[in-house]
Amino acid sequence: MSGDNYYFGDSVSMHGGQGNTGIIKNQAAPAAPAASPELEAAVRELVALVEQLRGQVPPASAQAIDDSLPDITADPGAPTQQRHRALMAVAGIAATVGAVGQPVVEAVNRILGLLSS
Repeated sequence: MSGDNYYFGDSVSMHGGQGNTGIIKNQAAPAAPAASPELEAAVRELVALVEQLRGQVPPASAQAIDDSLPDITADPGAPTQQRHRALMAVAGIAATVGAVGQPVVEAVNRILGLLSS
């Protein structure tokens, strides 16, 4: 087995020279997945429903909705846990106002289903 070489990852051998500054990888980060048209439409619908709901909840709840919207409308590459947390916050607020909030809860459930598939 003497003389067998096994390399995993980067391997650099430098013998002398000047101005050696390191390894240039020439690798790009993976592209963020594109949102499906169904997901984009569901998010647009939720945003419209939430705008109607805002006027029917207390100011603190309206502020919580406003704080959650950027995470909900973020690109598909955004952290899913953050988006899930924001969706659940909006659904919780909508559930507290009863029948008026039911369309928002249904829209959130639709988005959660699309995200999990």
